[in-house]
Amino acid sequence: MQLEFSGAAREVTGSCHIVRTNGRTILLDCGLFQGRRSETNAKNRRLPLPEPLYTMRHAARTQAQMIGVPYRRWVDVCPGVRACFTEAGHILGSASVMLEAEEHGRLTRLVFSGDVGRAGLPIIRDPEPPEGAHAVILESTYGDRDHAPYESARDTLARVVRDTAARGGRVIVPAFAVGRTQELVYDLHALFDAGAIPRIPIVIDSPLAVDATGIFVAHPDVYDRGEELVTAHLFQFGLVRYVRDVEESKALNAERAPIVVISASGMAESGRILHHLLHGAPDPRNTILIVGFQAEHTLGRRIVERRAMLRVFGEEVPLRAQVEVLDGYSAHADRTELVRWLDAVKARSPGLRRVHLVHGEPPAQEALATWLAARGYAVDVPATGDVAEV
Repeated sequence: MQLEFSGAAREVTGSCHIVRTNGRTILLDCGLFQGRRSETNAKNRRLPLPEPLYTMRHAARTQAQMIGVPYRRWVDVCPGVRACFTEAGHILGSASVMLEAEEHGRLTRLVFSGDVGRAGLPIIRDPEPPEGAHAVILESTYGDRDHAPYESARDTLARVVRDTAARGGRVIVPAFAVGRTQELVYDLHALFDAGAIPRIPIVIDSPLAVDATGIFVAHPDVYDRGEELVTAHLFQFGLVRYVRDVEESKALNAERAPIVVISASGMAESGRILHHLLHGAPDPRNTILIVGFQAEHTLGRRIVERRAMLRVFGEEVPLRAQVEVLDGYSAHADRTELVRWLDAVKARSPGLRRVHLVHGEPPAQEALATWLAARGYAVDVPATGDVAEV
């Protein structure tokens, strides 16, 4: 089995890994790169080549090739190769992949971690490490640090909402439409019920997030049943409003009363969040709340770095709003959680020989590689185009 690292190699976005075995080529993930605008365009146009990047026709043809597969059930990929999915605990339906190939009478098992989630988060079940691996492709987004406790993130969220409302401002939250938005709604619901935040409108301004929330509502069977608010009405309460209409979205920027606006994209590179930043970043009464990893060279990273000026829709916009960063809301496992997950895989995999670190910036990967090597793992950090034999 040959493994080529084609994306998210020494960087976070653009996850793409290619497996060649039995004369077949198998694609493990195919994510879009986000970063410098010129670099983003060049990298994302490697697949597919036509203008635009893809069309509705491509999307429809791709969707027609998709099938739903339950967790822990083997499915044939091609002759001599099968796959099994286990709960990754990252977002609803996320999975780690076990790829098994028989080649020249030899059985090889490759585990691709995908995005490893965190134990104890609301709504989503805890990660379930696979077993029987000979090699592991492991994400390393937070390989050099640990998160603040989740409970402290909820407390900080309450403080930010209270303080911003008291200033007469708005809380602007760039959030991924799947997972992070629903988690924030969950916590705001809990905080409102507990009297920890005032009666302030909470607007989910993202058609994709609205659709994703509908999928969450339709699949309570995969919720973590140990959580207090897991009911049919989890995402509906007195303060929350879901916005699809473009004109209704635009009208939000004309409102003067305090408000919480949660909008995609999560790294502030596209979507309706840009309009809210254009109008809201110059106002010192407002707070821009960052609740997820921001890749290098994205607008979200520039906000985290508290740059004096932001470039939005080609305009230079002063950043006068308060900036708060809550690492506790990350759905990615931190350093300790990654090692715990890998140790659990190793305990179930006596034949484990090598770990390949992907999906991380070089400092995080180097720190995690050093830590894993000290624990006895054979580990490498491949670059784009590197090839490994499994």
